[in-house]
Amino acid sequence: MFKKVLVANRGEIAARVIRTCRRLGIQTVAIYSEADAASLHVKWADEAYLIGKPRVSESYLNIEKIIEIAKTTKAEAIHPGYGLLSENPAFARRCEEEGIVFIGPNADVIAKMGSKIESRKTMAEAGVPIVPGISFPLQNVEEAMSTAATIGYPIMLKASAGGGGIGMQIVHNEEELRKAFEGNQKRATSFFGDGAMYLEKYIQNPRHIEVQLLADRHGNYVYLWERECSIQRRHQKVIEEAPSLFLDEQTRKKMGETAIQAAKYIGYTNAGTIEFLVDEQKNFYFLEMNTRLQVEHPVTEEITGLDLVEEQLRVAAGEKLGYSQEHIQRRGHAIEVRIYAEDPKTFFPSPGAITAFQLPEGEHIRNETAVQSGMVVTPFYDPMIAKLIVKGENRKEAIDRMLQALDSYQIEGIKTNIPMLKEVLTHPAFQAGHTTTDFVNRHLSNISIKK
Repeated sequence: MFKKVLVANRGEIAARVIRTCRRLGIQTVAIYSEADAASLHVKWADEAYLIGKPRVSESYLNIEKIIEIAKTTKAEAIHPGYGLLSENPAFARRCEEEGIVFIGPNADVIAKMGSKIESRKTMAEAGVPIVPGISFPLQNVEEAMSTAATIGYPIMLKASAGGGGIGMQIVHNEEELRKAFEGNQKRATSFFGDGAMYLEKYIQNPRHIEVQLLADRHGNYVYLWERECSIQRRHQKVIEEAPSLFLDEQTRKKMGETAIQAAKYIGYTNAGTIEFLVDEQKNFYFLEMNTRLQVEHPVTEEITGLDLVEEQLRVAAGEKLGYSQEHIQRRGHAIEVRIYAEDPKTFFPSPGAITAFQLPEGEHIRNETAVQSGMVVTPFYDPMIAKLIVKGENRKEAIDRMLQALDSYQIEGIKTNIPMLKEVLTHPAFQAGHTTTDFVNRHLSNISIKK
């Protein structure tokens, strides 16, 4: 096992990784921007280094500076967390060049799965079902319109390098497509440096269900069941749960085996997630692969009893998985909500000073955050400030426990999305398990902007 690990991330995920490292007796190195000097991940690490100014381009995305700190501190490995550089093949390759272990898959696999167009091609080759559409970049809006006419409306316009719903839009006709194409292409170029766009058939009333998998360097693969992530706003997840109420055991097993089939085909190692769209008839289609730890990984940990960060560390250190598929059991039901500093009606960020911050406590209540009272939420980063995870013997108990926990959450000085989360959790459609990706637009009456 490693003696020292650098965590190349910030906020709650950095704190989460550091916590597991401390439990395993691994020393940790944190990096932080000027805006994050008071973050708990800086406080918890054994060593912490200022990496630059608040903007990520001047701090957390500075590959050479991160490599320099890793070498100076003699860190044997780097954990990238999620977001930022976690799916950057150039970063993984630089780690390899310097003899530093990148805690994740190799650079070639990251590159292959990082392009949604290329990943569609690869998964089709692997025999994994994909959403009907195209697997090549569109040259212009005219080509987009002729292609859409062939596929049939409604279609989903997507950025090949996209993520977090950026560059993604449902389009119902030629007029909408013409307006959407240029705007989404510019947005994708701005965020990802790649404006390549493609089209997929829009699946009506879909569910977003993903399969967590682990693979070691010795040819062992397991899936850790599924997470349902259908409750989204602006194509970004806000509530996740495991297991999915929608799946029967036969479909659940088939999805898990398909995820392993995909991972084996590309020679995947470490933790990863295959995301699927599932239609009303339980047909499932490959959406994308996340070659990293997911924000929502705690719900899988709660129902399996595994620490996914520990498993990542062990696999990266060359160890074999200590179990096979039949040993992985599901126990209970877990739900995670993402707490955002945002207006609950418009979803616009709500930066500012946090004047009071008190977390809920109790049995089967888990908090993931790097925030404390007195800290300032800046406009430089994603506005998620915390995650709240609960577990129950069944789904109803988990929902009830989550509502009680949210009632005892105290955050002052900024607006949060907690009222919106409560509205979802108490809605009859959610409680009945009718959780499709258009839930927010369809069911929430007090949302001012529904896009």
